[in-house]
Amino acid sequence: MRRTDAKNATPPPEEPLALEAILAKLTGVVDALEHGDLPLEESLRMFEDGVRLARLGQQRLDAAEKRVERLVAGDGDDAVLEPVTGGAE
Repeated sequence: MRRTDAKNATPPPEEPLALEAILAKLTGVVDALEHGDLPLEESLRMFEDGVRLARLGQQRLDAAEKRVERLVAGDGDDAVLEPVTGGAE
């Protein structure tokens, strides 16, 4: 039986993060940056991760909003799209 070299192994594809996981990771980044005791390079890396996570979270929210709008619209041509709002009215 032949062993494969771990360095050359292809990593499994990453599953998309759920919005809740994105928010949890983003909260961790914010908490770490707020303490202010990280070296500059580590702070910059964490800030970059935070920006990436924020953009990914926004993409997830945008996609969810479009799905809701399609569901509200239904199949009729005269259906009105109702935007998703953040709070209860």
